[in-house]
Amino acid sequence: MTDLPRGWAEAPLSDLGRWWGGGTPSKRIPAFWQNGTLPWVSPKDMKVDVIHDSEDHITEAALRASTTNLINPGSVLVVTRSGILQHTLPVAVTSRPVTINQDLKALIPYQGLVPEYLAWGLRANARRILRDCSKAGTTVQSVETTHLMRFVLPIPPTSEQVRIVVAIEEQFSRLDVAMEALQRVRVNLRRMRDSQLSTLTNTASEWTTLGEIADIVGGITKDAKRQTDPTFIEVPYLRVANVQRGYLDLRVVSTVRLPEAQAEKLYLQPGDILFNEGGDRDKLGRGWVWQGEIRDCIHQNHVFRARLTSPNFEAKFVSLHGNSFGRTWFEAMGKQTTNLASLNLTTLKSFPVPVLPLAEQKDLVAATDKQASLIGALDLAIDHATRRTERLRSATLTAAFSGKLVPQDTNDEPAAELIKRIAFERVSSNGHHATRGRQRIATSRRMPA
Repeated sequence: MTDLPRGWAEAPLSDLGRWWGGGTPSKRIPAFWQNGTLPWVSPKDMKVDVIHDSEDHITEAALRASTTNLINPGSVLVVTRSGILQHTLPVAVTSRPVTINQDLKALIPYQGLVPEYLAWGLRANARRILRDCSKAGTTVQSVETTHLMRFVLPIPPTSEQVRIVVAIEEQFSRLDVAMEALQRVRVNLRRMRDSQLSTLTNTASEWTTLGEIADIVGGITKDAKRQTDPTFIEVPYLRVANVQRGYLDLRVVSTVRLPEAQAEKLYLQPGDILFNEGGDRDKLGRGWVWQGEIRDCIHQNHVFRARLTSPNFEAKFVSLHGNSFGRTWFEAMGKQTTNLASLNLTTLKSFPVPVLPLAEQKDLVAATDKQASLIGALDLAIDHATRRTERLRSATLTAAFSGKLVPQDTNDEPAAELIKRIAFERVSSNGHHATRGRQRIATSRRMPA
């Protein structure tokens, strides 16, 4: 790195602290895990900036008998082996003594180096580290520790490190508050919509069933062996992924080949109500109304089509009811297995539908359409704000590690003197530099998803 600010220096991570690895005590020995009091940190715990605790704990006996190590408070943990490294580099500072598994490395900073500063330095350079330090030829994404230790960071004076961390945390906290406020508005709008629907349906004195007011059929099962049959025609068809709760996602629509006569029986018509057969619990009964968005489109066997036969019902009203009241009903009535949930045709036909005047149904649909427009606009605003927030975060880190986020103080000891002192003490102590008390800035802000 060139053009360092006055008083700054550069150093590889290997010169900034002692590095420790971890390990996993034997799972076959219950005494290593039962009633354990020592946090045992693994990649699944590395979703926060500061580690206060972990999901798993081990005993003192496990610590003595395994390759894990007891890591001091104020150490910097880095995930070096995990599938998550394809997307991000999890880094956290310890607030208490912890142990770590073999997929993490710990950097215990020397005196004068602020652990939170080093952690933010790693996060700011995550892309470069993942690009330049990744280990080739491994089935699980890995960072080569020897390459990581050679990675060079800019080091300001100790007091400036503290000021930089405080400034980063303040800026990021403001961005987090703004994003959380937008998310709350969106959640409240959806609650208002669902509450309004529930209020109307709860006042209904008469109920019917979906099977009484609609013709319900399943879709096509794709015959992979006959997809090359020259007598078949090719048509678009909706899958479970296309049928979302309250909207249709038609960005990617697959096609299927089948006999023309069969296709004609399955062509969707505007006003058809779609219900998902199942899969994960959140997909059970999920659906929306087809408006003729794609010509000659059919649906697969995991999507039911309900075509209203009664003129006294509004298709969107029935679908809204299915996505609100029906969400709990379908979960209770659907067939449950270990990992999947499903509806059959008989159950779907028995789905209760409130009998309300058609005018009330249309008023409700109009109100929810208006709220849906507001929610859609808010979703776009949140997407825009998210992108802007990420740009601001990136700009903040760039400014921080180029000396432009906080002012320099000529009275601060230059970082070059700090690094010289660290190097001298390391040599004089044969590399076993004692880790004395250090200035720390505690935080519990969660990392972005």
